[in-house]
This record gives sequence, structure tokens and C-alpha cells, in this order.
Amino acid sequence: MPSDTVHSEMVNVRYLVDDVEVSIDWYTRHLGFEVLTNYAPAFADVSRGSLRLLLSGPTSSAARPMSDGAQPRAGGWNRIHLIVDDLAAQVARLRAEGAQFRNDMIKGPGGAQILLVDPSGNLVELFQPAGR
Repeated sequence: MPSDTVHSEMVNVRYLVDDVEVSIDWYTRHLGFEVLTNYAPAFADVSRGSLRLLLSGPTSSAARPMSDGAQPRAGGWNRIHLIVDDLAAQVARLRAEGAQFRNDMIKGPGGAQILLVDPSGNLVELFQPAGR
């Protein structure tokens, strides 16, 4: 294992995106991510706390076809999960900023959640634990 504590403490998630610049703007403006590097149009990475989100555009190596011809693409149901203190307030703020949601807020025994959709169709789950 590498001894580089900065990278070992970060959780890295790769999202394929349709437009790197649009994605950088969306994640920084709506969710408070900070830009680490920007090699648009191919790639950028942004961070929030210990999460490093790799934004890979259509010209990135991550978007190249697989050996069987399958083409990686944005979207799907896997998602990053961000904990928030006041979900209703976050949803109201994001709706006022024009952000899109996949569903309405749902509540369960563990808390409440909603799925936010980024410009490429990737999901971000906003979650407020019960009792917060």
C-alpha cells in the first residue's frame, strides 16, 4: 500500500460526463466542490471533503470502448451519497438554482433522501439521517 496519506484518505469516484466544463461548473456551484485539476475537455477532478470526483469526458481514456466494443457512458443508477443537515432546505435551494431531481423526497426509518441529476445524467443522492 502506498504511504501517501493524502491519497489514502481520499475516496475516489469516477463519473463519465458529457461535458467536463459544464460538470465542473455544476458540481462547484450547486454542491460546493473545489477544482483540483482541469484538463477539459478530456478530464478534471473536483473534491469535497474526502471525496475526489473524477470527471471523465468523451475524449478521456476512461471513455474509450472496451475490447468487446461496449462503450462507457454517463448515467445509470450508481451514485455518490452526500449527507446533509437540512434536506428540505437543500432541495429548495437547488430547485431555485434550476437543478433537476430524479424523484421526490422519500423518507424511511434511516432518514430522508432524494436523487439529484447532474448535467450528464449521473445521480447524486442527498441524504439526511433520521434525527438530524
